[in-house]
Amino acid sequence: MTALYFDHAATTPCDPRVQAVLLRALAEENGNPHSTTHASGTRAAQMVEQARAEVAALLGAEAREIVFTSGATESNNLAIKGAVRHLAAQGSARRRVITVATEHKCVLQSVEDLAQEGFEPVVLPVNAQGVLEPDVLAAALADAPTALVSIAAANNETGVLQDLAALGALVTQAGALLHTDLAQAAGKIALDLHHLPVALASVSSHKLYGPKGAGALYVRRRPRVRLTPLFSGGGQERGLRSGTLPGFLLAGFGAACRIAQADMARDGAHLAALQALFVARLQERLPGCVVNAQEAARLPGIFSLRLPPDLRAADVLEAMPELEVSLGSACSSAELAPSYVLEAMGLSFDEAGRSLRLSPGRFTSTAEAERAADSLAQAALQVRATPPRARPTA
Repeated sequence: MTALYFDHAATTPCDPRVQAVLLRALAEENGNPHSTTHASGTRAAQMVEQARAEVAALLGAEAREIVFTSGATESNNLAIKGAVRHLAAQGSARRRVITVATEHKCVLQSVEDLAQEGFEPVVLPVNAQGVLEPDVLAAALADAPTALVSIAAANNETGVLQDLAALGALVTQAGALLHTDLAQAAGKIALDLHHLPVALASVSSHKLYGPKGAGALYVRRRPRVRLTPLFSGGGQERGLRSGTLPGFLLAGFGAACRIAQADMARDGAHLAALQALFVARLQERLPGCVVNAQEAARLPGIFSLRLPPDLRAADVLEAMPELEVSLGSACSSAELAPSYVLEAMGLSFDEAGRSLRLSPGRFTSTAEAERAADSLAQAALQVRATPPRARPTA
């Protein structure tokens, strides 16, 4: 039986329309986009600039505010480390760097790394719905001069949305920079960065049906945000990110952004319907299942499902190989440990250990959502019927 892929939060399959752009670009444009003294390089540069404009359009930004990277991990590192290092080099006394306990590991690690350079990392708690409350952020900003705050627009495990407008206003009032990780949000919710108090924003191609290995960092021009590069080289991307750009990957990335913008409303309605169908069907067959952060504003395509008290998520996952889901974020799944995101929301070790992340996608059908719910319910009942000592241990 064909596998049911419900792990789009980890990565999305490349849209066939994007594949066509990738293959054409790979076949036809082999010039270096930074060598514009000849026709091949000029054509490659034009392809890159078209992609830059397409990424910018999705974000509500100007093309010249888009810096291409290898993905959101690099963009997050460049934004967080680059911004605070530049401020420090200019003599700024702002040493506090704030983030949130439910952020992606690359953000948490970037902030933690800065402690070795004399900065003060601060990780703020969230409430039971996974939301950062404004008064918590306000108190942290008032406590010490802050250089930068990093808050993801949408969580990669629960889909919980943060109120960037309200939180960003507090950050701006405190004289700090706001960075947001848009890896999960871009292409799924409407974004207009020029009308949000955001200084820096990270995007990843492979989270929105584009190729892996491409990403972008939005760097606001007005007021201008400055960064110290992470590594040395030719300074190809406005002096902020060196290295020859992969034109064919960026062409695919741009196409993915263009398609996402055009299909966003339809995709959102489709994913919301799939989630509602899946949850209702599963709860009918397996009473006691609940959606974590059910009361919060969330993306339609990502939800964290908590199984009844007598079931461990790892056991159920092993019993349903045809349904591809995750125990948490992809970067942490190898640990086979309960999600730190859910524990930060106040779930117990046991409750977090009973949770699975499910994320259907653009091409998931209603029939597949029904099959997935049935598969999970059947696996859970099978595990429930298995004597505890016969179950595999984590």
